[in-house]
Amino acid sequence: MTLPRVVLADDHTIIVEGFRKLLEPYADVVATVSDGRALLETAQQVKPDAVIVDIGMPLMNGLEAGLRLKELMPAVKIIFLTMNEDPDLAMEAMRNRASSYLLKSSAGSELVSALQASLRGKTYITPRIAAGMQKAFIENPRPKAHAKKLTPRQREVVQLLAAGKSMKEVASVLNVTPRTVAFHKYRIMAQLGLKTTADLIHFAIKSRILVP
Repeated sequence: MTLPRVVLADDHTIIVEGFRKLLEPYADVVATVSDGRALLETAQQVKPDAVIVDIGMPLMNGLEAGLRLKELMPAVKIIFLTMNEDPDLAMEAMRNRASSYLLKSSAGSELVSALQASLRGKTYITPRIAAGMQKAFIENPRPKAHAKKLTPRQREVVQLLAAGKSMKEVASVLNVTPRTVAFHKYRIMAQLGLKTTADLIHFAIKSRILVP
C-alpha cells in the first residue's frame, strides 16, 4: 500500500526529526522545512497529501502559510501541531480550513490518529483544547475582521517588522526594495490607525499575525 506523502514544517530540528521517526511506519515524509515561506514553495513542488505545521514559525507563520496553501492546493490536509494552548488560536486555525489541531505535549499516537483522520476527510482536535474552543466560539463566533483587511503581502510585512526585522532585512526576505517595505509599513499604519511600531507589534499579536 502506498503511504501518504507528508511535509513537516517546524523550525526546531530535533522536533522535526522526532516526528519523522514517529511517522515512518505510517507516512512518507517527503520534505521538511523550517518556515512558512519555504513550506509554500516546497509543497507546490513535492505535492504532499498532508502537511504537519507549527504555528509559530519565522518569515511567515503557520496560520498564514496554511491558509495560502489551501488556496493553492485545496485538497491538501493541514494539521497544526503547536505548543500554544490558546483556544482562540485553535479556532482561527480551524476557520482557515485546517483538518486537525493538536498540541506538541499530546501523545505521539494522537499525531498518527490526526493524520489518519485528516486523510479520511475527518477533523481531529485534541481533547485537551476542544472544550476551550467551544467556549471561544460561543464568545466570538466570527473571525477577527481587522486582519482580513490586509493583503497577503501586507501581512508578511507586518509579521516580519513585528518580529524585529529592519526594513532592509524585510526587503531582503521579500526580494523588494527597502523603499517598498517603507511604503507598505506606512500605508498599513495609516489604514489601521496605528501611530507607533509598538502599536504595530500589538496589532500583529492581537490579530494572530505574529504568534508568540
